[in-house]
Amino acid sequence: MKPTTVKEFFKLLPSQLDSDAAEDLEAIYQFDLSGAQGGQYILSIREGACQVTEGTHADPHVVLSMAGEDCVKVLNGQLSGTVAAMSGRLKVSGDLGLAMQLKSLFPTLG
Repeated sequence: MKPTTVKEFFKLLPSQLDSDAAEDLEAIYQFDLSGAQGGQYILSIREGACQVTEGTHADPHVVLSMAGEDCVKVLNGQLSGTVAAMSGRLKVSGDLGLAMQLKSLFPTLG
């Protein structure tokens, strides 16, 4: 069963990390989500491990802003992150390369 809420997704995310892909990566992702499924989440990747906390980070490497509902669709594979970004539904600031790397870090999603 696929998670249906943003909270459920972020709770499951650490167990979905491909630790080989994340082995040499150190990154802080800030998710800024609006709407009914909104909230702020910090995704920290360090030494092949992933940690998720609620809130905002003072200096993230990349910030992903979108509606919470779109975030669920992207994580479920119902909406392409690229399509969401190109249509303006997803705004990325900071390190675009890190944003694009998310798919390889969590290959079982989508």
